[in-house]
Amino acid sequence: MALLVQKYGGTSVGTTERIEAVADKVSRFRKDGHSVVVVVSAMSGETNRLIGLASDIMEEPTPREMDVLVSTGEQVTIALLSMALQKRGCDARSYTGSQVRILTDSSHTKARIKQIDEQRMREDLDAGRVVVVAGFQGMDDNGNITTLGRGGSDTTAVALAAALKADECQIYTDVDGVYTTDPRVVDTARRLDRITFEEMLEMASLGSKVLQIRAVEFAGKYNVPLRVLSSFQEGGGTLITLEDENAMEQPVVSGIAFNRDEAKLTIAGVPDTPGSALRILKPVSDANIEVDMIVQNVGEDNRTAFTFTVHRNDFKRAKEVLQRVADELGAREVAGDGKIAKVSIVGVGMRSHAGVATQMFESLSNEGINIQMISTSEIKISVVIDEKYLELAVRALHSTFELDKAAVSEEA
Repeated sequence: MALLVQKYGGTSVGTTERIEAVADKVSRFRKDGHSVVVVVSAMSGETNRLIGLASDIMEEPTPREMDVLVSTGEQVTIALLSMALQKRGCDARSYTGSQVRILTDSSHTKARIKQIDEQRMREDLDAGRVVVVAGFQGMDDNGNITTLGRGGSDTTAVALAAALKADECQIYTDVDGVYTTDPRVVDTARRLDRITFEEMLEMASLGSKVLQIRAVEFAGKYNVPLRVLSSFQEGGGTLITLEDENAMEQPVVSGIAFNRDEAKLTIAGVPDTPGSALRILKPVSDANIEVDMIVQNVGEDNRTAFTFTVHRNDFKRAKEVLQRVADELGAREVAGDGKIAKVSIVGVGMRSHAGVATQMFESLSNEGINIQMISTSEIKISVVIDEKYLELAVRALHSTFELDKAAVSEEA
């Protein structure tokens, strides 16, 4: 029998009826003899409602008080789920992050987990109870409530699984696994039975919304087998684990990720001198704007064009910063494009296969799609293209690397 940590997100516990359905599922695992720790989010929409209440009172609430406020959403869910389990004759006990002693640093609204005291959970599990823990929250050294930021409940679940040395951490959500790409864009996209931590980390960072990056990083660091499953339908989901070195052959490309929320900025005519890249990017970084892809080209006049991408929400602010930098450096001009997209192919099989980039570029060329920027890593190739060609590009690449045909061969 296994020790399982299961996480249910906001849509999975969005109503009392859905909480009852989660209780049915958890109690079945318990009756099968498994030990279960459940991590839950706030009911869908609840965190936004609490944030709205805060904004009605104060334009910029202090981070400490915001953590006290928003952490109450999960407290409601753990109590209701524990009641639903008890109603089914399944002994359960709820814990807030501070009660289970998830110790964090003091960075309110974006705290990092430092330590977990699993003794209380182990005592309950040994007594046959289901342990229900509030996700997204912890406590600092001074006893203050802290929250873990975006995707915090996923991170809580993986951290508890690591501390308890669980057999598997199961993330229940509104999709039934990780797909080769978004099925809303490519109707032949297939669910992957298995994907590596490396591939999932790349997919998450490149725009796949199935799992948060921090949770995948944590799982990879502590080698916690991670499975994505649907709360609303049965199935094996997708297992995220270490690369299988004994596998006969890895697929060259496992998936295609994309991100519409990109914008591109170029500062042209910058004197090509040591430190110019620093003088361009440091003010952007100081403005708390994250830079993604970077390309630098040096012209014959010993001046350079420096191009980089940022999140579209930061486009206007980044352009203002860059204009000030251009004036200081004596650059010719600053240009921007807020209608670009990034498309990426990901696969550990790219390590051992040549010509993957050529295939990608040929596929896009055949569709008349111009590539504006290119970025590569050992298992990823990303390109920036005009946003209007995004879906065409994803469909073309999905077909080129035969990600749709794999589903046919599996069924056969």
